[in-house]
Amino acid sequence: MATTNTTELLEALASEIGEGVYMDIAKWHLYLSDAKLHTIVAEQLYPLITANTVNEDQVLAVLKSIPVKIGGGRGELPLIDLLPLQCQVNLVDILEKYQREM
Repeated sequence: MATTNTTELLEALASEIGEGVYMDIAKWHLYLSDAKLHTIVAEQLYPLITANTVNEDQVLAVLKSIPVKIGGGRGELPLIDLLPLQCQVNLVDILEKYQREM
């Protein structure tokens, strides 16, 4: 039962991140769900929620550790470099909301 709850929570978290957080590339907004990064981000950030330690510095550290391939895989950038500041704030807000609900 706990596994189902964790799976459901991760799916809901990934969905909310995917719909509310985007990468800004040449003034184009590529939402994380469209880039297929929402699940990876949710899985990486979920331990912060369960440990009750969501804070901006830790979230930014996780975002720095997630590589995004560019140019057909010829290079990669950390996800943090592609997210505008407002999306970083939105992401922290989403995580804090889930932390309160747990």
